[in-house]
Amino acid sequence: MIVAGIGSERGVSRDEVLAALDAALARAEHGRDDVALLAAPAVKGGETAISEAAAKLGLPLILVPQVQLEAASNRAKTRSERVVAMLRVPSAAETAALAAAGAEAELLGPRLALGAVTCALARKNLPS
Repeated sequence: MIVAGIGSERGVSRDEVLAALDAALARAEHGRDDVALLAAPAVKGGETAISEAAAKLGLPLILVPQVQLEAASNRAKTRSERVVAMLRVPSAAETAALAAAGAEAELLGPRLALGAVTCALARKNLPS
């Protein structure tokens, strides 16, 4: 199962969110059908572009509480000082994806930034 974590500046469009998702998926050699859900920091709950993107894809959107973002921080691959100042985590997209995918999840790579949107992909590892 792949979880796509989304971070964005205010006022982005649904199409910008989808473009970042598609670029991250292409880099990881996956497609939209491989994504089980979208995740974003809870503070992004008012950003309609993210919820509109999830609706367009027919996917659930998980709004990850701050405490869970912080718990996933040590597994992030990238660090944005701007995001640290705002959210106290190194990457909004990476920590959202990791938190929503679970404690054993791994990033498929560092987050991808496309314009004002970031997207990170995490794979939930199922118990063997």
